[in-house]
Amino acid sequence: MTRRVVVTGVGLVTPLGVGAEAVAAKLCAGASGIVPLEVREALSTGPRLGAPVSGFAPRELISAGNLRRMDPLSRMVTAAARMALEDAGVAVTPANRDRVGIVLGTAFGATDVAAQFTRVLFTEGPRRVNPILVPNTVMNAPAGHASIELGFRGVNTTVNHREASGETAIAYAASEIRRGRADVMLAGGGDILSDVCLEVLTRFKALSPVGGGTEGARPFDRLRNGAVAGEGAGILCLETLEHAAARGAAAYCEVAGWGMSAAPAPLTDWPEDPRGPVLAMTRALSAAGIHPRQVDWVLAAANGGRRLDRLEADALAGIFGDGLPGPRVSSVKGALGESFSSGGIRGALMALAIRQGAIPPTLGLREPIRPLAFVREPLREAVHFGLANGLASGGTFAALVFKSLEAPPADRRTRG
Repeated sequence: MTRRVVVTGVGLVTPLGVGAEAVAAKLCAGASGIVPLEVREALSTGPRLGAPVSGFAPRELISAGNLRRMDPLSRMVTAAARMALEDAGVAVTPANRDRVGIVLGTAFGATDVAAQFTRVLFTEGPRRVNPILVPNTVMNAPAGHASIELGFRGVNTTVNHREASGETAIAYAASEIRRGRADVMLAGGGDILSDVCLEVLTRFKALSPVGGGTEGARPFDRLRNGAVAGEGAGILCLETLEHAAARGAAAYCEVAGWGMSAAPAPLTDWPEDPRGPVLAMTRALSAAGIHPRQVDWVLAAANGGRRLDRLEADALAGIFGDGLPGPRVSSVKGALGESFSSGGIRGALMALAIRQGAIPPTLGLREPIRPLAFVREPLREAVHFGLANGLASGGTFAALVFKSLEAPPADRRTRG
């Protein structure tokens, strides 16, 4: 359990394009992937803005034979997984494939496939259902497709913790490595933007605009009125520091600790009491062996939702205090939308920020709801310790601490 888990590769398929370096550059330049959606006859009412994946050519990253069998979500996840392995310089071979695995987080899975399957089943009968749809309705289908395409056969599982799915998957995968059950693990999250997902979220009043105002994504802003839905996949390649060093691989950063908690909440909403997320963050910091004042940057879960953003802001103030000095705080969901299992995407962005010393801004933030140290313009600043939050509706919370390999010793590093 003393093994140090590091990130050696990242892969991204996002509304701002494909590939970690390109996406991070656009984010730090203040670009947004939120665009007008095509009017869909299937939607009774609802949003006219969304964050669909752009610039994705799956044929460039997936073999033709397997591509035909994959649903769109599986394609995004498999492509991100390939990019993460290639970025890490890991070649899957008969000698190591039993020690390479994947843990994927997804909030809703392939809702587009499930809707198509159900529609044909109940309107035309079971004989008219395309057999290829059936296996792709399973939550673990994207992880399964990734393992088939990339040739590994170690741990393969999928977790479903709604908006905290990606963070939970990373913690799960890191635990497998620490316990010695794998040498290399792929971990992250993926979800897809579908008509049925948009319709359901609209009826639950989760998407902007809720209760009036202008449609848009405004994390942590006083005028926020709901999230803008997005999609994408983000995968990290994890291994022990010793394993990476033995093959001469350079690590982005270390996954130093994680924590989870829960709190009573409505199934489709968040609690008002911030003690649940405070506990998850406190556990993550304790597991990493650091004090709150050592955190340089918080990559927040806030998406423009009225209760979620207030909950997280109150939790951050409870740990770090209001105002300065304090860690920088930003949310990338103002640029990428809420893809629900975005913990994989944001984990990859955290790794890149630690390597590059570049912190992306919170787009849409004009009037902060609390006097925290929000990043409102692209910022060049060293990140030694970063905290990434996943706060799920229904009251499940997960937090991850990422650490630079060049971070100063704890007793010599204080803030303020």
